[in-house]
Amino acid sequence: MSGLPKAGAADRLTEFKELRERIRRGPSEESTKAQHAKGKLTARERIDLLLDEGSFHEIEPLRRHRATGFGLESRRPHTDGVVTGWGTVNGSTVFTYAHDFRIFGGALGEAHAQKIHKVMDMALAAGAPLVSLNDGAGARIQEGVIALAGYGGIFQRNSLASGVIPQISVMLGPCAGGAAYSPALTDFVFMVRETSQMFITGPDVVHAVTGERITQNGLGGADVHSAVSGVAHFAYDDEQTCIEEVRYLLSLLPQNNHATSPAIPCDDPIDRLSPELLELVPADANQPYDMRKVIEAVVDHGEYLEVHERWAMNVLCVLARVDGHVIGIIANQPQSLAGVLDIDASDKAARFVQMCDAFNIPLVTLLDVPGFLPGVDQEHHGIIRHGAKLLYAYCAATVPRIQLILRKAYGGAYIVMDSRSIGADLSFAWPSNEIAVMGAEGAANVVFRRDIQNAEDPEAMRAQRIKEYQSELMHPYYAAERGLVDDVIDPAETRSVLAASLAMLRTKHADLPNRKHGNPPM
Repeated sequence: MSGLPKAGAADRLTEFKELRERIRRGPSEESTKAQHAKGKLTARERIDLLLDEGSFHEIEPLRRHRATGFGLESRRPHTDGVVTGWGTVNGSTVFTYAHDFRIFGGALGEAHAQKIHKVMDMALAAGAPLVSLNDGAGARIQEGVIALAGYGGIFQRNSLASGVIPQISVMLGPCAGGAAYSPALTDFVFMVRETSQMFITGPDVVHAVTGERITQNGLGGADVHSAVSGVAHFAYDDEQTCIEEVRYLLSLLPQNNHATSPAIPCDDPIDRLSPELLELVPADANQPYDMRKVIEAVVDHGEYLEVHERWAMNVLCVLARVDGHVIGIIANQPQSLAGVLDIDASDKAARFVQMCDAFNIPLVTLLDVPGFLPGVDQEHHGIIRHGAKLLYAYCAATVPRIQLILRKAYGGAYIVMDSRSIGADLSFAWPSNEIAVMGAEGAANVVFRRDIQNAEDPEAMRAQRIKEYQSELMHPYYAAERGLVDDVIDPAETRSVLAASLAMLRTKHADLPNRKHGNPPM
């Protein structure tokens, strides 16, 4: 036996505590200062902001890679560049992983990937949300194909968890290649201006291949992805605000697809009248207004969270509460492109409908839509296919669905925006509603074309025929008389009508055909 004295239990405990403290601090003070100098927090600082104080339970903090070559065997830091575990947000369990940019630039290797795989598996097994705090440089080049396989495992788990648990990606640094694909598979993507970017190939590669010069932010910054590409749902100026909004979003979501969003006591009376709506929405169908004001008048305390606020602004997608219960609202926005549906708006609304349906969030659709956006560009880029995405999403949704027609609802857009004919549970309309194949002027020009052409005074005949069409087919009670609208309501009573209808539908049960899955338009 060795003559060396054995370390006592107290010595081992001291050694263990010192090791844990070194791991907690990270690789060095210099690397932490460098992270802060970029306007970025460390992985653990981010987790502390996300989770309730003192609730974090870390898993595999002692994990180290086993790769060799390219000097890796002499660099084996604990955690391997990612902090994983679980905690609570507002008392509910949430799993998380956070890349530590101070270690290998947050790049993903075999051990790093296996830690993420484990926490993703745990989140799915526990039926709890997963939040990734992303600040990684992509695959660890020194580990080659093993690193790529690690990304494959993440992508597969993202797909398996889709629609089962909420998945939220928070982009807090430059994320390229594979590091950008996992967020694209999740339910929500948050970004921070100036410090976070997402792209498949960086500016240097773009320049080498195409000759174009562009900055990282110009190629894949927060403003690009939140306003142009639609990849990011939310963009904020700093990490603290961003992570605080992640906590707010989590308060509106259920733990999983077998649960419902947490309800809260509501001191905003459900029978509160909103007479301001009479003045807010102009009678002239061509006059714009802000649909957000309508939403504020209807939901609890006027509070809501808008998804994709700066992308496809002709349609609004909102999470809010009515009588303390979370709902999803899809609404045309007359302030932007008159509220028409185009390619981006269809994609945006379809994705939101699918998310709400997956997580048992009732849908309320507010209509003021003149139709689909006409144009060669829209047709050539597949408006038919993209519009069909929204149609498919609504038709497949089994959550409570209520349609409210505020003003105009023309053509295929009326059908697509959750009409009774595609399965809405209830449809209501204000007295100002106009439901028709098209506007009265266009319809008269088609239906009465010969009469107008042959008239002594074509303009007078056109005006007469427009009036006839309006009185016969576009009066506010035409659809109600035929059972396509359940009731025409006083706008001031909108909140109470929606609250009562949602309460009735809370126990709704609907079955879909027995199938592996549908084949939606992509």
